[in-house]
Amino acid sequence: MTDLSNLLKIKTNNIQPAKGKILISEPFLLDYYFKRSVVLLAEHNDEGSFGLIINKPIKVKFNEIIKDFPDFNSKIFLGGPVKNDSLFFIHTLGDEIENSMEILDGLYWGGDIEIVKELIILNRINQDQIRFFVGYSGWVSKQLENELQKNSWLVSNIKADEVMQFETDKLWSNSIKNLGDDYTFWTNFPSDPALN
Repeated sequence: MTDLSNLLKIKTNNIQPAKGKILISEPFLLDYYFKRSVVLLAEHNDEGSFGLIINKPIKVKFNEIIKDFPDFNSKIFLGGPVKNDSLFFIHTLGDEIENSMEILDGLYWGGDIEIVKELIILNRINQDQIRFFVGYSGWVSKQLENELQKNSWLVSNIKADEVMQFETDKLWSNSIKNLGDDYTFWTNFPSDPALN
């Protein structure tokens, strides 16, 4: 049997985790939530990190899950294993939604949910401007750094339009290809190494 850790020993891409960066899971990470996932970091500091898995849509309509909300034709995503009974969102509307926090140029985390509902009712927001998530992904202090040292994740850059307009089923492989030739072999590994 091949030692998988040796296959993943590649030179570090030297990008450090930070707000607005993405985490790309290594190909053999078999965790239910994080298998072949891309996580957008909304915060990273000495106390820990949190973000949203941005490439795992749930195959249920938005209003079938979110009951206390105006009708809205939008996908909903699995954001992570923490607080998966809560709704989180990112958007491109900036100051239109009070209390939003900019996480990268042109992309915002959260804000006043009542304003979001009003914008939906007034038909002043569409699914290309906002994404909803059930749960989030979180790491305590130094936990993410330890996982990075074990090659569980690569850190990379992303732009707001890539987050909001991506094809979810291709985001993981495209994110790896964007890192260059040193990483493209990751996309050739089977999703289940036992099947190889």
